[in-house]
Formats: sequence, C-alpha cells, structure tokens
Amino acid sequence: MKIFKTLLCLVLLIGIGTAVWIYYPHYQLYQMKKHTVKASQTDQKISYLNYFKNVKADTLHHLAIGDSVIRGVGADQTDNMVTQFSNKLGEQAHKKIVFDNQGVNGITSSELNQLVQSGKFDNLIKQADIITINVGGNDIIHAAKGVDLQSVFQTYDQLQTTFTKNLTDITSRVTKLNPNATIVLLELYNPLSPKNQMYSLANQLLPKWNVHIYEVADHLPSSIVVETSKVINENHLQNLSSDGVHPNLSGYTAISEQMIYQFKHQYRKISA
Repeated sequence: MKIFKTLLCLVLLIGIGTAVWIYYPHYQLYQMKKHTVKASQTDQKISYLNYFKNVKADTLHHLAIGDSVIRGVGADQTDNMVTQFSNKLGEQAHKKIVFDNQGVNGITSSELNQLVQSGKFDNLIKQADIITINVGGNDIIHAAKGVDLQSVFQTYDQLQTTFTKNLTDITSRVTKLNPNATIVLLELYNPLSPKNQMYSLANQLLPKWNVHIYEVADHLPSSIVVETSKVINENHLQNLSSDGVHPNLSGYTAISEQMIYQFKHQYRKISA
C-alpha cells in the first residue's frame, strides 16, 4: 500500500508539473498583454501613431530585418507586410515612409544575431525610426526536422533559451545604436490545421516561446509586439499561402492591419 501511495503521489506530481509547464505560459502571456495596456495608460498618453504624426520630420525610415516572413514569401514583393504596413502608416501619419526590407529566407535567430553584431545593418539602424524584427520560426523548423515528439520536448527549452539570448543581443545592439527607434517584434503563429497531428503540440509550445518575446520587448525603451496569432490561426487558415507556412496576400494584409491597429491603440513609453 505504501508503494502504491508513493507511486500515486509521483504520478500526480508529474501530472501537475506537466500541466504547469504547458498552461502557465498561456496565463503569463495574458498577464503580460494586460500589463502592457495598463502600464501604457499610466504614462503620458500618446499612441505610436500620434507620436509619428507629431514628429517634425516629413520623412520616416522603416527598417525590417529577419526571415522569410519579413521578406514576403507567399506574396508578390509589392504585397509583403513591410511594404503594406509602411504605406498604411505613411497615409495615416501623413508622412513619407522610406522602407528597407532586409529579410533573408531561412535565416535563424543565431544567424541574424551574427549579422547584426557584425555591423552589417549599423548605418540602417542608426537612421531608422521604426525597426521591425521577425525571427525564430526557422530555429524551430530546423530543430524539428526528422525528430520525434519526445525529442522536440527535450530540446525545446534549450532552443528557446538560445533564441531568447539571440533576440536580447539583437535588440540590445539596436537600442545601443539608436535608443529612439521604435522596435516592432512579431509573435510566432501556429500555421497548422487542427487536423494536423502536430497542431496540439504547437499550440502548447508557442505561448512558451511568445512569452519570451514579450519579456524582451518589456525591457526596451519603445517597443510593440504584434499579435500575429490573432490573424493567423486555426480560424484563419485562409491567410496562409499554398506552402502552409507563410502568409499569402490576405495574410500579409491582415498582419499589416494588425500592426496599424496596435500603433493606433498602444501608447508609446516616454523616457524620463
């Protein structure tokens, strides 16, 4: 009986631990988003859109670095997210937006970090008013190739730790070079259909990943995390291209509209 009770307690502890590991990030994500809104409302109230409207310069510079989502794979080059967002922002802020798309297909966070630290983007970073960064998806894709579910679970925390360090290093250099720039980060989204056997796993793991993006953003002087998971998910699979991974024209349009929405409704932190 003692052995049975011990085993039962052990099973319960493992079950509770697993539940916390899976579901706590959902709670963290909810709290961080709520905190972002509350914190911004206590600061001087100026939305990102109004801030850029009020900037004296007639021209604003938008730099975008990262992976194929930045590059615009899945749609024509003129229809990518960077182009669409820049054009929409220009119209609403009544400014000319000069944008530079430096997206690289297949790039990982480690590779992007190496490029940033090498100084490749230094001049572009220094003159940018807005810097959009999307990276991390390829970290997971590369790690998941040809491995089973157990291996994904075993390596996920290390993968996430490496990604977080890379994103921290990238944004730290950006901030050092240009402390006045607004840094825009994108959530990772789940492109899988509920019919896919990996769908549930992806839904469990992505909040853990996205929490770290919010934590990095929270330490930046001016930042937005775009809620891409609101516009690309199991209910909006029509926003994906035929490869089932990248957004299509409607997907990039939806992301750019989400960016504009957050620029309108989120307040910019003002340095003391």
